[in-house]
Amino acid sequence: MNTENFKSINILLVEDNPADVRLTQEVLKEGKINNKLNVVYDGEEAIQYLHKEGPFADAELPDIILLDLNLPKIDGREVLEHIKKDDNLKRIPVIVLTTSDAQADILKMYENHANCYITKPVDFDEFISVVKSIEEFWLNIVKLPPKK
Repeated sequence: MNTENFKSINILLVEDNPADVRLTQEVLKEGKINNKLNVVYDGEEAIQYLHKEGPFADAELPDIILLDLNLPKIDGREVLEHIKKDDNLKRIPVIVLTTSDAQADILKMYENHANCYITKPVDFDEFISVVKSIEEFWLNIVKLPPKK
């Protein structure tokens, strides 16, 4: 039996919309993969979390990050740049999950080494389907890099 399949996946959700946070939590709670979802609500908290600063001193580095772009304080574009320039963080896969479908945003995120760019659907059922697809692909199929 492969015990690696039973390993818990640590997910960091960087999202300022409480409704999207709740929906993502519910979908992942019902999923097949054992996961621990940690949520921060702005880019500043995301950076503090990733550096284990302030209230996040005991935070565990995530295996994967779900990142919104339009965040208060520090936006997701800057957060992604910060992550991918940091040798201790750059291997963590970052999935951009945002309402923006602007070609400039898509191009910039891939230029800054986002691993995936997904435009959030506004339809409730489609949003659930997208989160389930993320779970199936990124948590079940993809081999994530080992933590440093």
